[in-house]
Amino acid sequence: MPSYQHRGAVPAIDPQAFVAPTAVISGAVSIAAGARVLHGAVVTAEDGEVSIGRDVVVMEHALIRGRAGHPARIGNSVLIGPTAHVNGATVGDGAFIATGAAVFPGAVIGDGAEVRVHAVVQVNTTVAPGEVVPIGWVAVGTPATILPPERHEEIWAVQRDLDFPGTVYGVPRGTPMAELMRGQSDYYGAHAGDRQL
Repeated sequence: MPSYQHRGAVPAIDPQAFVAPTAVISGAVSIAAGARVLHGAVVTAEDGEVSIGRDVVVMEHALIRGRAGHPARIGNSVLIGPTAHVNGATVGDGAFIATGAAVFPGAVIGDGAEVRVHAVVQVNTTVAPGEVVPIGWVAVGTPATILPPERHEEIWAVQRDLDFPGTVYGVPRGTPMAELMRGQSDYYGAHAGDRQL
């Protein structure tokens, strides 16, 4: 399994965990006993830590990313489905993040909640314990309002005040794309100094 020192930090993987040989673990990542990280998954602590609890299954090609100010914290007995994206969010015990779901920085998924196939949980949104975000729907705000994607105007009415560009990229809304991408290029350029362990 490729694991990497990133920004001076190295992963801590319990010997009772399993990480597939084609998964990538990078930086300040901790993985507890009984966790399983399957083929093609990427768990990366960019400049914020990632912690994965006991008996978690991270399925094929999922991405879990920790960010400054938004660590990724995955509770115990959680399933992260294939191609799901959990970025700088907290996921409670027993939660289910289905195939292709996207959970953005600052989001909190309560214990036992379900984010179903291709659903989206926007930045700084809280999904209550046991709540369900249906297939393809969008959760937005705290407490979450859950809407189908065709109700974009209602989603945007809540989302515009959640500060997506500030939360995800650290820039004010309206920052030119060229400036945003220069910053992102520098940010991810830190991987040039990674060292395989």
